[in-house]
Amino acid sequence: MAQNTLWSRRLASALVGGCLLLNTAFAATAPYELTLDESIRLALANNPAIKVAEADKEKAAWTVKEAQAGKAPTLSLGHTSSRSHSDLKDSTGNNFENGISLSLPLYTGGKVESAIEQAKLGNDSAALGLENTKQQIRLDATSAYYNVLQASNMVKLNQESVDRLNAHVKNVQAQYQVGTVAKTDVLRSEVEVADAEQNLIKAENSYELSIANLNNVVGMPLETQINVKDQLKYEQVSLTLEQAIKQAMVNRPNLAQAELSVAVAEEGVNGAKSGYRPTIGLSASEGWSDTKFPGTDNNTWSVGVKASWNIFDSGLTNSQVRQSQASLEKARQQQQQAKDAAQLEVRQAFLNLKEAEKRIATSQVAVNKAEEDYKIAQVRYTSGVGTNLDVIDSQVALTQAKTNYIQSLYDYNTSRAKLEKAIGAKVQ
Repeated sequence: MAQNTLWSRRLASALVGGCLLLNTAFAATAPYELTLDESIRLALANNPAIKVAEADKEKAAWTVKEAQAGKAPTLSLGHTSSRSHSDLKDSTGNNFENGISLSLPLYTGGKVESAIEQAKLGNDSAALGLENTKQQIRLDATSAYYNVLQASNMVKLNQESVDRLNAHVKNVQAQYQVGTVAKTDVLRSEVEVADAEQNLIKAENSYELSIANLNNVVGMPLETQINVKDQLKYEQVSLTLEQAIKQAMVNRPNLAQAELSVAVAEEGVNGAKSGYRPTIGLSASEGWSDTKFPGTDNNTWSVGVKASWNIFDSGLTNSQVRQSQASLEKARQQQQQAKDAAQLEVRQAFLNLKEAEKRIATSQVAVNKAEEDYKIAQVRYTSGVGTNLDVIDSQVALTQAKTNYIQSLYDYNTSRAKLEKAIGAKVQ
């Protein structure tokens, strides 16, 4: 009885394990559904650029610690073992020395203080760099997501075009069978189907490439199958150009970094001028020496304050000051360049947004008219008062109108994402 129970348990375990394996295999092949917000979160969590920016921030924090160590005391231990011979005394002997020394900088002419301030400013700049990287990754993920949406819509549109033309071919063939149309109508319609199928193949390939690109941005395997859950849609942006530029001047991390670069350069000038000033330091030491190891019998100690002032350095300090002043001027010019570039970027994104917004309205009207024109052309051709060319031309016009509408929606959404990046919108 116990043996039967054991085999029953093993069989149940095997069945459960098999079900789990099947479920895992199914889950591995099932498409991964993503919203835009989920794509952005994945990109922020997985993209290597974020890891690089975080490493830079950590490095900058330790640079502050390194600079602050310049004001702290240093303590060192030393030991010397030696053996010497004197021909004069014809003697050979051993000597063992031990020492401990302490030094503390009291005044460095502002050099250490300047280095500490520069390191702190660099740390703040690294934090801004991380925020700037996050904003760029958000834009990359958003653009990649919208690329998938556009490609998906183009696949559907080209499939609709193929289906409409196939339906038209059947209509033409039926009329050809009863002798109401010429063979050329059949041939021309079949050529149009072949061309539409070519466009569909291209659209499907573009869709696969867009999926691979999105996987790359969000940090997933390139072969991962994704279903995007959002849609291209129009959401009005209530922001004027002047407001957008004002927000950019306040919020953009790279502009704050440029301002910090000027402050760092100013501290560089102060640090270079420290060469004109004296330095003062405190030192203390104690030592032991003996002819026997470890050498701890004879004790000596000293405490002192040392001041030094480099009166003439052949123009070294002056050259360093001049270099730092040139770096300061460069930083100021780069700051102005950054401001100009930011305003241009905002203006481009804003104007592209408004252009796409206008095209959405006009292309929607064009789609409605093209659909009506296509229906009329079909009815006229079936009734024998229209031509095959009328139907084909109206079909092409309808496909183009829908393509323009999809493109305008895509341009509007991507321009809105670029505008958010341009004004320095915070990453949630």
